Amino acid sequence: MPEVLREQGFVFSFYSNEGNEPLHVHVRRAGGFAKFWLEPLTLDYSQSLNPRELSKAESLIEENLDRIRRAWDEVFHT
Repeated sequence: MPEVLREQGFVFSFYSNEGNEPLHVHVRRAGGFAKFWLEPLTLDYSQSLNPRELSKAESLIEENLDRIRRAWDEVFHT
């Protein structure tokens, strides 16, 4: 699972077998997790993350969107 970003207790990553799906990122924090689609930025699902944590994760994704896109392209050769 290639890690893209680690910030404020959140870990952002991809699963290496998901290159056939649209651009997205997985988020983990303290036992909780979520998946966000990136175009447009939308929460796909989450478990054990509260609304404040999800909002913070979304903000971090927005702030690092270019970095996440570049990492996606490198991992999946798009």
